[in-house]
Amino acid sequence: MAKQDKRKTNPPARPIKTKRDYQGASAVVKRLAAQTGRTSADEVRLQSLLQEMDKFDSSEDDTADFAENDDYSGPRRRWSDDTE
Repeated sequence: MAKQDKRKTNPPARPIKTKRDYQGASAVVKRLAAQTGRTSADEVRLQSLLQEMDKFDSSEDDTADFAENDDYSGPRRRWSDDTE
């Protein structure tokens, strides 16, 4: 009897390091989100892409264009906080 391969069939999304990667991942997320008959593999891929996009967003927030001599020590707002 053959042993089953325990590796994941869909590996997690690769790290997003550039704006171009982010735009590509965003396009895939939009396409997967609009799909009506998603499989569990599609859902895992979608969640993985969203996590990588969040990581990229948070790393981009850390290196935001705030002046180093900025005296404000309060919390920084994200661009998504302004949409209502």
